[in-house]
Amino acid sequence: MNNKNNPLKIGVIFIGRRRPGFDMEWGKAMEQRVRGWLQKTGFTIFEPSEKAVDDGSLRRVMAACAAQSLDAIVLLQTTQGDGRLAPTMAQLWPDPLILWATPENQSGDMISSCSLVGTHVWASTLRHLDQPFELVYGDPDAAGTQQRFCEAVRLAATVRRLRSVRLGVIGGQAPGYFAMSADPFAINQGLGAQVQNFSLVEFASVVNELPPEAVAADVAKFKTMGLPHKDTTDADLPMSSRLYLAMKSFFENENLDAVTIRDWPEMPNTFGQWPLLAVARLAEEGTAIGVEGDADGALGSWMVESLGLGRCYLSDWLEHDAETITLWHVGAAPISLCEPVGQPGGPQIALHFNIKKPAVIEATLRAGMPVTIFRFWRLGGKYFLTAREGETIKPKRHLMATNGLAKMQDDPREWFEDMCHAGMPHHVGVIQGHHAFLLKRLARILKIQFV
Repeated sequence: MNNKNNPLKIGVIFIGRRRPGFDMEWGKAMEQRVRGWLQKTGFTIFEPSEKAVDDGSLRRVMAACAAQSLDAIVLLQTTQGDGRLAPTMAQLWPDPLILWATPENQSGDMISSCSLVGTHVWASTLRHLDQPFELVYGDPDAAGTQQRFCEAVRLAATVRRLRSVRLGVIGGQAPGYFAMSADPFAINQGLGAQVQNFSLVEFASVVNELPPEAVAADVAKFKTMGLPHKDTTDADLPMSSRLYLAMKSFFENENLDAVTIRDWPEMPNTFGQWPLLAVARLAEEGTAIGVEGDADGALGSWMVESLGLGRCYLSDWLEHDAETITLWHVGAAPISLCEPVGQPGGPQIALHFNIKKPAVIEATLRAGMPVTIFRFWRLGGKYFLTAREGETIKPKRHLMATNGLAKMQDDPREWFEDMCHAGMPHHVGVIQGHHAFLLKRLARILKIQFV
C-alpha cells in the first residue's frame, strides 16, 4: 500500500546555458533563493550534480533522477535555456512535469532572465507533444508562489502514483448500480491503476478468523473515541470491530490503496451487522474506502487524500432546490466532518435507518463549513470530473443516518441535469474547503474532461 505519510520526493533540475547571456548573476541569485525555500517545504529534495544544458547533460541528469524513485520533477530556467531539450524531456519522463518560471529583476532597463519566456516555449512544445505539466510563476519567497508550487507537486505526484494504485473490490457493486462497477481495463487505460476483485466469501473468512484478542483490543480502542449509543449497545461493538479489522487487513495484506465493498444486500444478513461504522472509522483515518461497490468513488477518495485535501465523504445527492443540495447517506461519514461529539447532530452509534441492524454513524455535517462537492467517473471508456463549491448550513429537518445541507454557489438544478446527461453515478464526494479549481487542474493533467 502506498504510504501517503511519507514525504514526497522531488527532483529539481535547473536548465543552464552553454554560453553566458542575460543577467547571469541575477539567475544565480534566484537559483540560491529557490534552493533555500525548497529546504523548508517538507518535501525530500534531490538536485543532480550538474545542470541540463544540452541533450547529453539532460540524459545524465535524468539517469541520476531515475535512481532516486522520485514522485515529481520540477524544471527551472532562471535564465532562458535551450527549448530543444523539451522533446527529450518528454521522452524521458512521461508523467506531469512542473515548470517553474522565476521573475525578472525589477531594477534597471536590461532584461534579466527571460525565465517566463523560456518556460512558455517549453509549455507550448510539451502541449503539442501531449505531455502534461503544471505551471508555477513567481518569487520563491511569495506566499502565492509557495502555495501554487506545493499544489503543483501534489498534483504531479498524484498522477504519477496513480500508475501503481491497486483498487480492491470486495463483492462487486450493489444490485442495479451498474455505473459504479469496476471495469479493470477501462480503469487501467484511463488512469494506470489496477483492479483486484475479492468475493464476500473471502471477506467472511477473514472476518471469522480474527482472534478474539485482536477484536477485544480494537473495541477498547474504539471506545476511547467516546461516541454515544443511540439505539445500539456495547454488545454490538465486537462484530463492528471484526468488520473494521477485516477491511483493514485487505489494505495491508493485499497491498491495496483503495477499497470498495458491497455492503448490501448480503452483509447485514450474513454478519448480523452493516459495515458502515467500520467504513466511517477507516474514512476518518484517511483511508480511501467506498461502499456499494463504488469503484471510482473509492479512487476519487484516494485522489483527494493524495492531494492533501483531507477526509472524503461519499454521499447520495438526495434532493435539491435552486440553492441547496441535501447530502444524505446511510451512515459512514468521517467524524471530523460532522458536528462535535455530544453536541446536537454529533455522531452517535445507531441502527440502520431501513433494515434495523447495527451499526452506522448517525450525524449531521458541521454547519458553516466550506465544501467542495465533486465526482470522478467513466462514460464510454473515458473519464470525467466535475466539482462545485458551497457551504454547509443547518438542515431544515433531521434525517436518520448522515444528514447535511449545502448551499451552493451555482444553481444545483442545472448542474444535476447536466450531470445526469453526462452519466455521473449517484454518489458525490464531499470534502472540506474550496478546491474546485485544483480539481480542474487535476483533470487537465490527467487528460480527462472537466464538466
